[in-house]
Amino acid sequence: MIMYKLFGTDGIRGRSNGDAMTVELALKIGMAAGLYFKRGDHRHRVVIGKDTRLSGYMIESALVAGFTSVGVDVFLLGPLPTPAVAMLTRSLRADIGVMISASHNPYYDNGLKLFGPDGCKLSNEVEGEIESLFCQDLSSRRAAVSDIGRARRVDDEQGRYIEFVKHVFPRHLSLEGLRIVVDCANGAAYKVAPAALWELGAEVIAINDKPNGLNINEQCGSTSPAGLCREVCADRADIGIGLDGDGDRLIIVDEKGNVIAGDHLIGLIADSWHKSGRLSSGGVVATVMSNLGLERFLKRQGLALERTAVGDRHILEHMRRCGYNLGGEQSGHIILSDFSTTGDGLVAALQILSMVVEKKMKVSELCGTFDLLPQVLRNIQTNNVYLLEDDRVRKAIEAGNRRLCKNGRLLVRRSGTEPLIRVMAEGDDKSLIQEIVEDIAVAIELCA
Repeated sequence: MIMYKLFGTDGIRGRSNGDAMTVELALKIGMAAGLYFKRGDHRHRVVIGKDTRLSGYMIESALVAGFTSVGVDVFLLGPLPTPAVAMLTRSLRADIGVMISASHNPYYDNGLKLFGPDGCKLSNEVEGEIESLFCQDLSSRRAAVSDIGRARRVDDEQGRYIEFVKHVFPRHLSLEGLRIVVDCANGAAYKVAPAALWELGAEVIAINDKPNGLNINEQCGSTSPAGLCREVCADRADIGIGLDGDGDRLIIVDEKGNVIAGDHLIGLIADSWHKSGRLSSGGVVATVMSNLGLERFLKRQGLALERTAVGDRHILEHMRRCGYNLGGEQSGHIILSDFSTTGDGLVAALQILSMVVEKKMKVSELCGTFDLLPQVLRNIQTNNVYLLEDDRVRKAIEAGNRRLCKNGRLLVRRSGTEPLIRVMAEGDDKSLIQEIVEDIAVAIELCA
């Protein structure tokens, strides 16, 4: 397997203005990606969006310099969710799209997510080609002075995305009468999410919708739902919607303040689409991290669960190859390929809301159809990529698998976005899986 120095499971990501995400890197990525996607004699264009991180201004300017220096025109979108950038890449017939974001990470990180002209994230092979160009001296490939690219702001980008989102909600339904709390994570969806829900008829209470460049994902959003749970209960809301910093993840909070995460939401959408004849290929695509309870629920409905490596790009590739139209991760990345080419938290939320309205059910009732198995996850901080090959770690993993036997699953892997080793176990016996995870974590820490 080829190891890329720049690209992880979800683009490029690292500490802003540190060693990983610098002005110099962004400028040269702009040059390399621009050169890779320049094909033919037409004017080439790139669409660039960002979330609300302070460092986004710096990285955006560097990207503009890189792309224009090789003769690519730039369309700047400003703060907008990742799925909106993917959609507008197609809509504006751009050759490439770039989202400046580190997703659910803290403000001091940032990253680049790249999309091809079809609005899909790039394959490993294309990323490898761009990295190869990145490693070269590109000074001789700058555009002639008369061919330098132009940059312009797109004025109606938010309205375009809001209209797109509204069109995925059934026309015969309305959100009128629903009180919705939406946690915008002080991120990219802070304007468009409340506006779209309000235009569909809901009473909207927006929280964490005042980004200041430093508070994105700070104790809020889909990865920190406690505040959303409290707000739903305090306001006697019907539902809470939690998004992450770039708007591609979703969690739901029911009217009692309980969190319903990605695997549960995928199961609900799969069941609904299956019964209405909308689900293609008789199943769902998820990752190796998805809960065994979801797999058992789908099996009872006569549906398959196909598993891929972690990362929504891998999910989408499998969906396209095998004809599935629903896939996602337990983190709340849910891909509905009838509508989007990447995870879209707001579009996925509208699928749940359409069920609530059509079935006239409370969210807690809707989500009570199946249970997930107990799952324990430990993240061990380390930069040592060889730890999993250590004999002591391998023996601890083998012992854990023997103890689980056929009553659960064990997964140990390196993170593709952070310097972590993730240890996950799930099964019917929570105390057993806790012991197994702890034993493996201790073995890893002793070898670190």
